[in-house]
Amino acid sequence: MLVGLCGRSGSGKGYIAAMFADRGIPSVDTDKVYRDMTGPCETLSPCMKELKERFGDTVVAPDGSLDRSAMRALVFWDGTPGNEEICRKNLTDLNRITHLHILKETERMAEAYLKGGADMVLIDAPVLFESGFDARCAAVVCVTAPEEVRIARIMKRDGIDREAAEKRLHSQMPAEELKKRSDYVIENDADRPTLYARVDAVIESLRNRRNGQG
Repeated sequence: MLVGLCGRSGSGKGYIAAMFADRGIPSVDTDKVYRDMTGPCETLSPCMKELKERFGDTVVAPDGSLDRSAMRALVFWDGTPGNEEICRKNLTDLNRITHLHILKETERMAEAYLKGGADMVLIDAPVLFESGFDARCAAVVCVTAPEEVRIARIMKRDGIDREAAEKRLHSQMPAEELKKRSDYVIENDADRPTLYARVDAVIESLRNRRNGQG
């Protein structure tokens, strides 16, 4: 059973995924899959070759990795009049190119967990619906948190200012839309015992669903 795990940046998906792992449910972090396939290398990966062809040499760092600063400048709108549509198209193309490669590797890793004895695997994907991977999942869990908390987390985690954090959130699917399209919502706004209780309730429901009881 594959279970999607989604949430806007700063919601704490990794924190919640670790709680699922404590209960014996592994996860595949699609962000990590993406970082691995766009990391330093002697020979460009198929994904990096496509990105270079679409966006040019400037997005490839000297060590063969993706120059994330250069890519962010291309896909996140800086407020320049008339530039928003270009950034939106760039982001669409970036997602189109990377999603196919990420999905293929994610499926391989999830299958390995299932063959290894796991009864379900979380697919931790910030763009679960945009990538189409939700269609491969039996259910979807959304992690959310108050907006101010998310902004503060992004600023601290990525070392960026509030304006940059808000721009990043602006490019993502709205929280209400994510919750509407998900089967479960975990509010990441409580202490650990309370969060574990919420996770346990979701796990019980998922297993009942898998066994045809829910």
